[in-house]
Amino acid sequence: MPELPETETIARDLHESVAGAVVARVTVHREDVLRETTPEHLAKAVKGVRIARVWRRAKLVVLDLNRTSKVQATDQTAIGHIVVQPRFTGAMLIDDGTLPADRLKYLTITFDLDDSRALHYRDVRRLGTVSLMSPARFVEYTKKLGPEPLDDSLSNTDFSGLVRASRRPVKTLLMDQSRLAGVGNIYANEALWRAGIDPSRMAASLTDVEAGKLLAELRSVLTASIAARGTSFRDYRDARGQRGSFVDQLCVYGRGGEPCLTCGRRLIDTPAIDKRTTVFCSHCQR
Repeated sequence: MPELPETETIARDLHESVAGAVVARVTVHREDVLRETTPEHLAKAVKGVRIARVWRRAKLVVLDLNRTSKVQATDQTAIGHIVVQPRFTGAMLIDDGTLPADRLKYLTITFDLDDSRALHYRDVRRLGTVSLMSPARFVEYTKKLGPEPLDDSLSNTDFSGLVRASRRPVKTLLMDQSRLAGVGNIYANEALWRAGIDPSRMAASLTDVEAGKLLAELRSVLTASIAARGTSFRDYRDARGQRGSFVDQLCVYGRGGEPCLTCGRRLIDTPAIDKRTTVFCSHCQR
């Protein structure tokens, strides 16, 4: 599932490429990915509307829409938002006519732009979603999300309080989108290994120092992955249809049974904590 670095990469690519473009036509190929709208309503509501900004919130790619000539949307000019949650196999792809034919399979929605390009939402398993939300609905929807880990306003004190208020395993807490937005299985595993914290430890047992180190390592791994344009194992592609290269920098995720890069002991791979793949070093992580 695309996590914060992957959706951030997609959003940045899209903003650079399509901000300011006008939607000329919408074609819904597979309507089961739609939420809070219908094919007819989406096509009517979005036709002739300008894509003012593309950005990320949590694991969502958000397209701000307005009817003005301004590229940057504001609370006063925004008329709505297209909210894309890619989940496991979803991808937003820019098509200038040179996109390979295999990337044009499994299209679910196509936004034809006024400059002869197209913006596709492609989803092999169709587990992702595309929603059309009013500004008020978007605020209501996103207020349930926790703070962004890369937001400077999230202090060590705030993060420590967030973590130590939970009696769940710390890995489970990190992946709870209502507590912390954007972190999924890959980066929870990586950050906990870097911080030397056992993923099964009760979050409330962490000291302020340990919580501060965990936040620092989480920010470090997320930033490094964004620089590498995300992690691709099988399905994830950026908006250009390319793979992310952070897979080459993973220290634990996907390496169960291999030697720990710090102590050389065998990394443990278990679903016992949250029924997701958890990889850790029982020697280095306490």
